[in-house]
Amino acid sequence: MTAPTTVNPRRPASAGDRADATAAPGATIGASRVFSLLLLLGALLGLAASAVLTFDKLRILENPSYIPSCNLNPVISCGSVMRTEQAEVFGFPNPLLGLAAFGALAAIGAGLLAGAAFRRWFWWGLQAGTVLGVVFVHWLIDQALYDIGALCPYCMVVWTAVVVLCWYTTLHNLRSGAIPVGPRAAVVVREAARYHWALPVLWAAVIALLVLNRFWYYWQTLI
Repeated sequence: MTAPTTVNPRRPASAGDRADATAAPGATIGASRVFSLLLLLGALLGLAASAVLTFDKLRILENPSYIPSCNLNPVISCGSVMRTEQAEVFGFPNPLLGLAAFGALAAIGAGLLAGAAFRRWFWWGLQAGTVLGVVFVHWLIDQALYDIGALCPYCMVVWTAVVVLCWYTTLHNLRSGAIPVGPRAAVVVREAARYHWALPVLWAAVIALLVLNRFWYYWQTLI
């Protein structure tokens, strides 16, 4: 798989393929088919996980004794996570945020796949939104590991989708010129795009090690 690149339908394609490209203030910026498809599929995956979490949360509200299907053991226990204050940070179930955010991202991905292009401020907004999502997700990871002491498989799907979408959105914005970079930074961007898979894999490995270490007391009973 090659790194997603960007193409501005109103400029020569080569301009959007350079890591040091700079979009004019009033120019519109499109996206490659690879990035558009990744955004759409990643958003749909997150949307599906959020929908399941929302359904289970509503069932718990209706019947406090309801046991979600993803309650597998003392560690993998969605019910334990859903019954905490962290599951309703803003006064309503967190999955509702996922339904709204991933729904919007899916619509954007579909539009890009159809050939849509947006102005720079739109890409800046998308960048800000995905970065805020990553910050929130890592707070939830910290809470799940070190405060709640339980994991939710569907939540982990959401974590992964948010991190991957933020990373590739960042690469897209840097390579397309939506976020201007200087000549020196452009070299770093080109290398990051060349090994675009490295950061998501490293992130997943670190999270897996944290989970292994945090719940080692349980995992060792299974050996």
